[in-house]
Amino acid sequence: MSVSSSTSLPAGISVVVPVYNSAAILPDLVKRLEPVLSASGGPFELILVNDGSRDESWQVIGQLAARHPWVRGLCMMRNYGQHNALLAGIRDARFEVTITMDDDLQHPPEELPKLLAKFAEGFDVVYAPPEQEQHGLLRDLASIITKLALQSAMGSETARKVSAWRVFRTQIRDAFAAFHSPFVSMDVLLTWGTTKFAALRLRHDPRIIGKSNYTLPKLIRHAVNMMTGFSVLPLQLASVTGFAFTGFGLLVLVYVVGRYLIEGTSVAGFPFLASIVAIFSGAQLFALGIIGEYLARMHFRTMDKPAYTIRERAE
Repeated sequence: MSVSSSTSLPAGISVVVPVYNSAAILPDLVKRLEPVLSASGGPFELILVNDGSRDESWQVIGQLAARHPWVRGLCMMRNYGQHNALLAGIRDARFEVTITMDDDLQHPPEELPKLLAKFAEGFDVVYAPPEQEQHGLLRDLASIITKLALQSAMGSETARKVSAWRVFRTQIRDAFAAFHSPFVSMDVLLTWGTTKFAALRLRHDPRIIGKSNYTLPKLIRHAVNMMTGFSVLPLQLASVTGFAFTGFGLLVLVYVVGRYLIEGTSVAGFPFLASIVAIFSGAQLFALGIIGEYLARMHFRTMDKPAYTIRERAE
């Protein structure tokens, strides 16, 4: 997949929005985005990436593209996931600045000038985390775990403030132009091109229609994919676990031998032995599981599985 050089891109704004089952919301999104983007004074576009929606989203995108020259659509062959859809849209962006946001109007377009003003201070990437998390205890906890995992992968303190609402220089995509893995984390890929990150807390509105597609299991799966796909932290954890249990085993040996030498009796048989075997077997399986996750990702890389496939376009 070829990606044209970003150095020749005209000054303007490309907004990339992954779409999944949001047919009822898209007209309002376009209606609210148009005056905000028009006020920027330069050219702009909206790229709606249909990520295997099961409703009429693609038909609505086609209608919007026919009605508005600045709206374009990409239709994926199937559901690849939010980050894969973002990657497709970002690679298709035509202008110098790219903004990514959700399709559910939780990211109010009217707040974009504040985000762009922060970006104009000289940063390459600016995130817009919410002023206050609104997803409930389990979702907020899963989000925190995901951001901690992302921090280990990004090696950046800004990782704790990442958001799907972000603005960055389109030129950064040159750093991951050759990336084709099916396991995509846009936030990690952005670190391949720059270290100039910032965050600005903005208002996030409640979702008007439907419910979030990011469930607790999906967030946990995304965290695991980030750690095993872009970080060696799990392998380091397995190594530390191995050293810890080796030390524990030596302490057990000292205890057994010391008791025999001092009291002349051995440790009680089966319960003690079964407990030790269970503990060490669990540690070994834990380490093997981590290694297996890395091997699985290497296997998918050798298969050359694409990050996405585009079925058709609407312009």
